[in-house]
Amino acid sequence: MKKVVEWSSEDVSKWLSKEGMPEYADALRQIDGPALLRLKNTDFQDPPLSRVSSDGGMQLLERLETLRIENHIEAHKNGHANGHAGGLPKGTSKPQRNGTLGKKEMTLIPMPVLEPTHPSFPTEWGKTGIAFVYAVICFVTTSIVISVVHERVPPKEHTPPLPDKFFDLFDRVEWAFSICEINGMLLVGLWLVQWVLLKYRSIVGRRFFFIVGTLYLYRCITMYITTLPVPGMHFKCSPKLLGNWEAQMRRIMKMIAGGGLSITGSHTMCGDYLYSGHTVMLTLAYLFIKEYSPKRFWWYHWVCWTLSAVGIFCILLAHDHYTVDVVVAYFITTRLFWWYHTMANQRVRGIILREFIKNKSFSFYKRIRKINGYFCFFNSKCLFSRE
Repeated sequence: MKKVVEWSSEDVSKWLSKEGMPEYADALRQIDGPALLRLKNTDFQDPPLSRVSSDGGMQLLERLETLRIENHIEAHKNGHANGHAGGLPKGTSKPQRNGTLGKKEMTLIPMPVLEPTHPSFPTEWGKTGIAFVYAVICFVTTSIVISVVHERVPPKEHTPPLPDKFFDLFDRVEWAFSICEINGMLLVGLWLVQWVLLKYRSIVGRRFFFIVGTLYLYRCITMYITTLPVPGMHFKCSPKLLGNWEAQMRRIMKMIAGGGLSITGSHTMCGDYLYSGHTVMLTLAYLFIKEYSPKRFWWYHWVCWTLSAVGIFCILLAHDHYTVDVVVAYFITTRLFWWYHTMANQRVRGIILREFIKNKSFSFYKRIRKINGYFCFFNSKCLFSRE
């Protein structure tokens, strides 16, 4: 078939008949191929074309548009007009006027697909070390404050324990506090093992040390401001040293070495009631275990929750803390944990969030978005990675 630009008026008439529009043959009897391609909408608004059809030549214009495209492809088939040197891709035929291929054969063009990759977070072990030092300083400060407050606790003979509704409902169980401390050690041990198996252990460790240090710092303030009498007549407090700083330092060092636990015999001082440090560790260990372990470990979460709940109940059952001590400790621990992680996981911050970000300590320790989805439990590559 000849090119459109080479058509004569007879070729135009044949094309019109082939396309099912012979009514235009008389009006376009003097039109050749190039003139046919130059027809526009305005040409159909004037006689003689305006008298041929009532649709304003829309049908013919659509056919002409297809004809122009075919003519353009034909004219540039040896060039690069369609993005392929040598015309159409290999394996395809000339497109028909209905927009389909003349053959059933098609060419598949592979498209590169980017594989999703997990973001790489900075580890910054130096900041984790600073957070650890911060937690140790807060723990030592707490021990010093307990020693100071111990000197101010009124004798139980002169100031009896304050009324407590839980103590009215439940009699004291002597061994209950030992159960509390055993549960606490189990939870902390489980958390340490889990922390070692985490992929981003430096970041999670930084969070843990910062939160636990801050909670003990708050505890120093509440203990020093308000000194409560002993919660039970069973308490056997160490003698007051009355300014003997050397003996006080030995007592503080003994308490630090024993981890502040009664089960180790290192905690014989009184006055550290508002709020309960044992409740802090029982609650915080469970929260971190649940936050940084897969959801499918539901049985593991329930076991840890049971250890935490039983431990907290045993604190009250032993009458070693007032109920308000435990309630305040639970409230402060959970709120600080949820507040910190909400801020760390927040992607879009409002005005209030931006104000909180200005806090230098938070900005220093955060430096990360959502990471609790990245685990490597029982994965040797992750366990021994340099991270």
